[in-house]
Amino acid sequence: MEFRYLGRSGLKISEIAYGNWLTHGSQVEEDAAHACVRAALDEGITTFDTADVYAGTRAEEVLGRALKGQRREGLEIFTKVYWPTGPGQNDRGLSRKHIRESIDGSLRRLGTDYVDLYQAHRFDRETPLEETLRAFDDLVRQGKVLYVGVSEWRADEIERALKIADEMGLDRIVSNQPQYSMLWRVIEEEIVPLSEREGVGQIVWSPIAQGVLTGKYKPGQALPEGSRATDEKGGADMVRRYLNDDVLTRVQNLRPIADELGLSMAQLAVAWTLQNPNVSAAIVGASRPEQVADNVKAAGVRLDAEVLKRIDDVLGDAVVRDPAKTVSPSTRP
Repeated sequence: MEFRYLGRSGLKISEIAYGNWLTHGSQVEEDAAHACVRAALDEGITTFDTADVYAGTRAEEVLGRALKGQRREGLEIFTKVYWPTGPGQNDRGLSRKHIRESIDGSLRRLGTDYVDLYQAHRFDRETPLEETLRAFDDLVRQGKVLYVGVSEWRADEIERALKIADEMGLDRIVSNQPQYSMLWRVIEEEIVPLSEREGVGQIVWSPIAQGVLTGKYKPGQALPEGSRATDEKGGADMVRRYLNDDVLTRVQNLRPIADELGLSMAQLAVAWTLQNPNVSAAIVGASRPEQVADNVKAAGVRLDAEVLKRIDDVLGDAVVRDPAKTVSPSTRP
């Protein structure tokens, strides 16, 4: 495993992080989830990402139990706040009330006194940004949170937050967690240049495009049984955007590149995201321990400029680049 700094902070994290969005507490039984976490630890992963909303708060509980007994100082545990975790009007968003109550719930479920990174899971248009940033800063001063980040915020939203933090003397955002893969590059035009200037690192999710970049979905063939594309509760809607013969054919044409490099398709996809110097870590998920072992082999892989150009040539206009695709709800969900 190799390690990178989280943005311009002094915190080092494993460049492959383990995430449990669609697995722990929902798709995967707890014994299997624990086995995947053990595999991640065995492979040198120290960074674990979750959120209060995943599996209706159960994902945090499962991760907390899976990490119980591990040396806390050797781990970086990340979680998030924004999406609804209860029926009340204040059980959502980024108000001071919800942030304060949510961190206490997350810490209890995770079985820890603090989280290394607390992330605003989306931008809240109904709460003054000053209120949100002050609430996060309070948690840092209380020792419940060490660093503050965001997820799926637009460049102008991140820029505003940084400006306010500087003006008010508040803790600055050190990270953003966007979707990023060979096929989904919407952060490159605006967010990455801003982040490089301001010391914000990217912790990217879905580096294999919900499994599409593994090559398991074949053009003109039925969807594999038990795959994410057939699971209505497991992110099928997100996979469908790629399930057309043009995209799937282009993905299959990446296989010779992976073979020449001695990589699996998944390893090539994860390694590609790590070539971006603004990426601090790529998040991988797993339903089986062997998937963790496979993905971790992307750590430390270097792809030269010729390989990167070949990938671009193969994928062509199948790549989504529009920065306007980064969107938060117009009102709280």
